[in-house]
Amino acid sequence: MSTEPPLVCALGAGDLTVRLAEMADLGQTALLDARNEGTRVELRFAPHAGVRPRVDAFVTAESQCCAFLTMRVRDLDDAVLLTIDAPEGGELALADFIRAFGGQPYGSLHCYR
Repeated sequence: MSTEPPLVCALGAGDLTVRLAEMADLGQTALLDARNEGTRVELRFAPHAGVRPRVDAFVTAESQCCAFLTMRVRDLDDAVLLTIDAPEGGELALADFIRAFGGQPYGSLHCYR
């Protein structure tokens, strides 16, 4: 029997709408670039005042509903770096994060089924 958490998000529909809006707003406000490397995504945010606390709040909230993800935040000289790792099979969910931070339509997000 596997002890790995399932590759699904436990967020309810109403909370999902709020979370996705927060992601899009943070992305529009501060996202510099995003790199997708298979089971890892790196999102670089401008180090403006208030950005790091918003990224930290996202990580805290997302960790509660998507236990299959591993997230880390680091301060770089020129950015706040958010790294999200998923187990094998979670690649589509990571691509969804990039789309959500980019403010793209949410209808087909794989991690929120």
